[in-house]
Amino acid sequence: MTEQALLPKFEADLALELVPVVEEAAIASARTMGEGDRDKSDRVAVQAMRQAFEQIAFAGNIVIGEGERDKAPMLYIGERVGTPPEGTACAEVDIAVDPLEGTNLCALGTPNAISVLAASEKGGLLHAPDCYMDKIVAGPACRGSLDLDAPVEENLKEIARCLDRRVQDLVIVVLDRPRHEKLIEEIRKAGARIRLIPDGDLSAGIAAAVRGAGVHAVMGIGGAPEGVITAAAVRCLHGAMVGRLVVDTPELEERIVGMGIRDPRRVYSARDLAPGRNIVFAACGVTDGALLRGVRFFGQGCRTHSLVLTMSVNKVRFMDTVHMETPPGPRGIRIN
Repeated sequence: MTEQALLPKFEADLALELVPVVEEAAIASARTMGEGDRDKSDRVAVQAMRQAFEQIAFAGNIVIGEGERDKAPMLYIGERVGTPPEGTACAEVDIAVDPLEGTNLCALGTPNAISVLAASEKGGLLHAPDCYMDKIVAGPACRGSLDLDAPVEENLKEIARCLDRRVQDLVIVVLDRPRHEKLIEEIRKAGARIRLIPDGDLSAGIAAAVRGAGVHAVMGIGGAPEGVITAAAVRCLHGAMVGRLVVDTPELEERIVGMGIRDPRRVYSARDLAPGRNIVFAACGVTDGALLRGVRFFGQGCRTHSLVLTMSVNKVRFMDTVHMETPPGPRGIRIN
């Protein structure tokens, strides 16, 4: 059987196999919630995710991970994960991971920390450099209507038109960073409402693509690797996204040329960032958020809340899972 013939089966079967990967990372990091040690929270999430990958019979390749090999001992870019079955045809899978998106959020016990990954066939995810990306993310109604080079007010008017709302009705999520002072001023001047977040623009981007989540768009500069993972989710949700790398040093410009990116000013769509024909996206809540509840521990185990997206079969699954660590006592299980 050819790799092409294996791809539809990969998306259908692998989707549910990837859920335990984000669940294990979320559970491990949730145990450190509120300790104030972001490095520890991230480290245990990475270790748990890597161990969970080894339980899957596939040939995975990390294309977006914790960094380059010399700086990231686990889940580095180019690392092979999974356990391919011997003597059986196995499609290669490119994987983008963020074992703990929102390390500060977990360390402080604040909302919207998640464990997340995206997977596609080989070449299905852009190998994004570790730099910033200027982006706008919105829902399906806004596809083809976002313009990074247009004034903020014009984008807001266009988003409002697509959603059949007034600009004053919009809620725009922006990372609370000094670099966004002008953007925040322009959004306020246009009349839209702003939800400033300390971290976690990836989860905000997913919320923006889901109708009824209370977020109408995400605007501003965040990480490029996170932008690729967001694009994978946006494609599964048929949402709208545009992004452009922020190349502000000669060293970075030289690096992206070496990665095969010829035009540093190119505006990418979600399809450009995640061009795969088969895409799986999985996320598990670490702390409570707009879309996902955080990990809840009880006497015999814990309970997780996950989101699974697949593109070709157009399915969105929310999974509420109880993980038993010890056998229940005579009174059974009490789940909070």
